[in-house]
Amino acid sequence: MDIAVLGAGPAGAHAALAAANAGAAVTLIDDQPAPGGQVWRAKSAAILSAPATPESLAGDALRAAVAASAVERMPSTRVWSIERHDGLWTLHLLADGAVTTLRARKLILAAGAREFVQPFPGWTTPGVVGLAGATATMKRDQVAPGRRVVVCGTGPLVFFVASEVRRLGGEVAAVVTANSRSDWLAALPAMARQPRLAVRGARWLADLALAGVPVLWRHTVTAATGRDRVDGVVVRRVDSDHRAVGTARHFSADTCAIGHGLLPNVEPGRLAGIGVQRDAVAGSWCLEAGADGSTMVDGLFVCGDGAAVRGALAAPLSGEIAGRAAAAASGHGDGPSDALIRRHRRAARFGAAMASLSRPRPGLAALATAETIVCRCEGVTRGAIEDEIASGAGTCGAVKSGTRAGMGPCGGRVCGTAIMSIIAAARDVPVETVRPPSVRPPLTPVPVSALASGFRYEDLPIRQPAPL
Repeated sequence: MDIAVLGAGPAGAHAALAAANAGAAVTLIDDQPAPGGQVWRAKSAAILSAPATPESLAGDALRAAVAASAVERMPSTRVWSIERHDGLWTLHLLADGAVTTLRARKLILAAGAREFVQPFPGWTTPGVVGLAGATATMKRDQVAPGRRVVVCGTGPLVFFVASEVRRLGGEVAAVVTANSRSDWLAALPAMARQPRLAVRGARWLADLALAGVPVLWRHTVTAATGRDRVDGVVVRRVDSDHRAVGTARHFSADTCAIGHGLLPNVEPGRLAGIGVQRDAVAGSWCLEAGADGSTMVDGLFVCGDGAAVRGALAAPLSGEIAGRAAAAASGHGDGPSDALIRRHRRAARFGAAMASLSRPRPGLAALATAETIVCRCEGVTRGAIEDEIASGAGTCGAVKSGTRAGMGPCGGRVCGTAIMSIIAAARDVPVETVRPPSVRPPLTPVPVSALASGFRYEDLPIRQPAPL
C-alpha cells in the first residue's frame, strides 16, 4: 500500500482522491459508515427524501466521487495505535469487534476537530448538548435536539444551529453569544472575500429576527437548571474577557445547545511523532506542518482541521494539497501546484477569521465553580483539581496522576482544555505555557475481547516447576 489516509471528512477524502488520481494505491480509513465527516455528514437512510442542504449536496458529491475512484475504503473502522517500523507505517485498527493492522509507506492524518464545551454548573444535566453534537443529529436524522432550545456559543455555528432548529420545527427560546457585534465587524474583511457564505449567514440572522427570537450579544449561559432534565438556563452578560458580570436572567427550555469552539484532534499526530505548537488565531494547540502538509516525520502528512482549525472551505483544498504531496513522495505525480497552495491560503484566511471568534478568553474558565464536574468520565470537580495543584501538581500529567482527571474513556479530550486553563489560573501563568498531556495508545477504547482474539492459554511458555 502506497498511502493510508486516516479520516474521510472533506480533507481526508479529497486527500485520498488526489493521491489516487496521481496513480498511488490508497486506502481511506474512517470511523463513520460513509465519507463526509462532521461537516458533510451523510443523512440517515430513513430520511433520504428530506430537502437538500448545501452540506448534504457537497457530501453527496464527495461520496459519489470516492465510490467512483480507485480508493479502497475501510468504513466503520477506528485507528487505536500508530507505529513505524522499517520505513513502513503500521496502523492498528478496530473493525467489526476485531483488531487488525494495515501497513503503508506514507500516512496522511485528517483527524478533524472536536468541540470544546467549557464546564459550567449543570452542564452534565441531560438536555445539555454540544453545538457540534446537535449539528450532527440534525444533519443525519433531520431532527431538532429539543422542543424549546436555548442556543449558546461563539462563532457562526451558533447561528447555523439556531436556524436549523427552527427549520426542523423546534422553537428557539434565545440565541446567546459571547461575541459582540464589534467582534463580527472585525471579521468583515475576511467575510467580504466569501460573499456567498456571508449572505448565508445574513439569512440566518434575518430568519431569527423575523421570528422574534432574542439574540443576546456578549452574553453566555452560566448555569443549566433542572434535576433529572434541563428545564431552563441562567444567562448573564460578559465583559471583554468573557467573565460573567451582568444580572442573571432565566430562560425556560428543555434543551441547551452550547459550544465554545473547535479543537484540532492532534492526538493521532502526536502519537505518530509530530510536535505541537500554539495556534495564536484559534487559541489552541495544533500540529507542526508545512504548507504542503508535510511534517518533520518522514512519510507523514497532515491536513484539514486536524492540523489547525480553518473550516470547511479550506479543508478540501488542504486535503488535495496533502494528497498530491504524499503521492509525489511515493513517486506518483508532481505534487501540489503553487496556485493550489495560494487558493488554500485564501480560504484559510476566512477560516482563521471565523476561528478567532471562538478563541477562549480568560474569563471563560471562571464559569466552573469548585463543585462543577470538569472530568465527566471520572467525576472529578474543579475543586479537587485545584487542591491537587495546590499540593504541587503543575502539569496535566501530574493532575491526572493525583485525581484521575483525564484518565477515562475519552482520554482527556473533553476535559483537557479546561484542566489546562485551571492550571494556568492557579499558577498565574499564561495558558499557552501549559502543555497538553502526553498521548499513549489506545487512541480509542478497545475491547479486551478484541485484543485477546485468537489467544490460547496453552500457548503460554510455562516452565515446569523445579524438583524439590
